[in-house]
Amino acid sequence: MLDLGLPPDPDGTTEGFAILSEILKVHPLAKIIVASGHEARESALKAISEGAYDFYKKPIDADEIGFMVERAFKLYDLEVENRQLQEKKENTPLPGLVTASSKMEEVCSIIERISPTAVSVLLLGASGTGKELLARALHELSERKNNPFVAINCGAIPENLIESELFGFEKGAFAGAIKQVKGKIELAEGGTLFLDEIGDLPLPLQVKLLRFLQERVIERIGGRKEIAVDVRVASATHQHLEDHIVEGRFREDLFYRLSEIVVNIPPLKEREGDALLLAHNFLNKYAIEFDKRVKSFDREAARAIAAYDWPGNVRELENRIKRAVIMSDSKRISLEDMEINYNDDHVETLNLKEIREKNDKTAMIKALSLSNGNISETARLLGISRPTFYGLIKQYNLNIEK
Repeated sequence: MLDLGLPPDPDGTTEGFAILSEILKVHPLAKIIVASGHEARESALKAISEGAYDFYKKPIDADEIGFMVERAFKLYDLEVENRQLQEKKENTPLPGLVTASSKMEEVCSIIERISPTAVSVLLLGASGTGKELLARALHELSERKNNPFVAINCGAIPENLIESELFGFEKGAFAGAIKQVKGKIELAEGGTLFLDEIGDLPLPLQVKLLRFLQERVIERIGGRKEIAVDVRVASATHQHLEDHIVEGRFREDLFYRLSEIVVNIPPLKEREGDALLLAHNFLNKYAIEFDKRVKSFDREAARAIAAYDWPGNVRELENRIKRAVIMSDSKRISLEDMEINYNDDHVETLNLKEIREKNDKTAMIKALSLSNGNISETARLLGISRPTFYGLIKQYNLNIEK
């Protein structure tokens, strides 16, 4: 705790502010609580703006100041944990990928092992899990990294245009074709072609793509000349292609051509520790981009980020952080800034007292149900005396029918 009532230094600044500045220079994560008198509210607010954690108006109340100190310790521990996660991301094996999850480290290991080869790779995962990022990492780790990486989303282009996008066309091939245009496959010569949402590729084009994968030659629309193209093909989808095969919407032979190696990408909710790690990465990124002073998340926001299911995966997380950084006027992002539908009951706690209380309540309610509300039988099932049982009812403020 720092008292702002200290006398001024020779240069006119108060000794309290000078000490505050020096402490933060030595230890930027320090949580400093400043004490101020009744008439020193402006000084206290200035101290907060210069990096103090909180302020307290004298006279001091031991219980209240104890609560503030305890809260400061919890925040400090959380920030230290977050910094350790930030440091761990520097050891990420793939370029551009941030993770602390063992499941994602397994995915990274697969990408590393297959990158030197020319096998076709099929990336399977829900929307927003980073399929294109992994495809780019595959390219960057290969001998093709100095040649083009060309991506096309098969589900985002109208069916009547996707053939020309993939294979190109000759001048005069159709109305409006005023010049020769190379397709995405040809533009990827020597590099990597990434076919995103491959499950949306129309059946007629599946036949043409299969021929290219077998023969490694293409013909532009309106052309008669076969053009040899050397590309490595990576494709991705969030759909179950096996179901599409059974329903006749996807060719089985094309599936096996595309899936020489299959990589399954876990959703964000299964990547333990990644949500908070990625959140800090995005926060730093957008704080710099939008010149905002926001530095961290408050305790409630951090707990919510770690506990939320993230149905939109990394893409949803990034969008929420971006919006929160833009809208926030504070140094810390709050739960309200994140706009998460957050229920604290679903957050796993590591506090032994909270765990015991929750388990005690569950066991008491279950025992009461099994004994049809008979107190003596309930106490026997729980292995405690009647007075102890009544004591627990009072301690946990349980309402039961006696």
